[in-house]
Amino acid sequence: MQDTRGQQVLRVLVVDDEPLARERLHSMLQQTSGVTVSGAAGNGEEAIALARESLPDLVLLDIAMPGGDGLDVARELAGLRPRPGIVFVTAHAEHAAAAFDVEAIDYLVKPVRRERLEIALQRARLFLATRGSFASDGGRGHLLVRQRGGVRRIAIDEVTYLQADDKYVMVHHAHGHDLIEDSLKSLEEAFPDRFLRIHRNCLVARKALEGLRRDGEGQYRVLLRGIAEPLEISRRCLPTVRSAIEQD
Repeated sequence: MQDTRGQQVLRVLVVDDEPLARERLHSMLQQTSGVTVSGAAGNGEEAIALARESLPDLVLLDIAMPGGDGLDVARELAGLRPRPGIVFVTAHAEHAAAAFDVEAIDYLVKPVRRERLEIALQRARLFLATRGSFASDGGRGHLLVRQRGGVRRIAIDEVTYLQADDKYVMVHHAHGHDLIEDSLKSLEEAFPDRFLRIHRNCLVARKALEGLRRDGEGQYRVLLRGIAEPLEISRRCLPTVRSAIEQD
């Protein structure tokens, strides 16, 4: 959804166990262009339920509250797709390090100043610009990598393989490797003609397939052009990989 100026509207969920704090944030957000409040919650359980229902772009999240503290809530929300951005809003400045351990976009200390809130919203927009990170450009796909201070594109043609790494995907490409936040499943569905699954945690570029190798224990591995170390193939994926190599 866009506002009258064509700007993407940021949908924000406010979570705080103090009614006055919720109302103050709500009021500040209502007076901010390009922002709409999708809901408000007073504890962790309500926050998770509302987030699953409304799928906000951003959650302004208190840390110390009943029903699961903000850090626990943030860990739970990290599993949502699309994943919302998290900005912690709390009176407890000593929690800042722990907040960034759960990959918060920003950390605001109460009482929140309008100028500081607007900076956090700008950072949230940068996060959202790369949350769904595959884009089309004249028929050539790209992956977008979110970096401090900006966004960088990786052409799909330059990607050799993608490997799941905890909550992220490591993209191995012609110029090195980078982490992105998209799931392997979403990438596989977005680029079925480009990538082939060889394992539950790995997709390879079809054009990079070079051959198969069987080790001393009978485990097959795939050889990729430009990659020194062969990659493991699951038994389930082996027939499909072998067929793709034979058809090349």
